[in-house]
Amino acid sequence: QVQVVESGGGWVQPGGSLRLSCAASGNILSLYAMGWYRQVPGKQRELVALMIDGSIPIYADSVKGRFTISGGKAKNTVNLQMNSLEFEDTAVYYCKAHIAESGVGENEYWGPGTQVTVSS
Repeated sequence: QVQVVESGGGWVQPGGSLRLSCAASGNILSLYAMGWYRQVPGKQRELVALMIDGSIPIYADSVKGRFTISGGKAKNTVNLQMNSLEFEDTAVYYCKAHIAESGVGENEYWGPGTQVTVSS
C-alpha cells in the first residue's frame, strides 16, 4: 500500500505565492516521477509540473517562469513553489507518484487534492 499526501493549498491574492508539498510513503521500491496536476470543474485534469527521476523538471507552458518544482527522489517528496499567481491558477491541485511498488510493479497513486484559490 502506498499513500500520497499533499499540503500547502489555500487562498492568495493575484501576484502572491504559495508552496505545495507532497510526500509518498509505503511499499515504494523506486520513484520514477512525481508531480502536480490541477483540475477545475468541467475541465480535464491537466499537468502543471513533473519531476522525472528526481532530476528532470517538466512544466506546462502556462506556468513556466512562475512555478518551480523541486524534489528529492531519495525522500519520495516533491514541492511546488508557485509565484506570481493568477486568477487562472485557481484549481484543485493533485499530486501523483509514479513508482515501482513492492510486490506489484509499476504503479501510480494520486493524493486527495488541495485547493488553491487566487482571488482579490
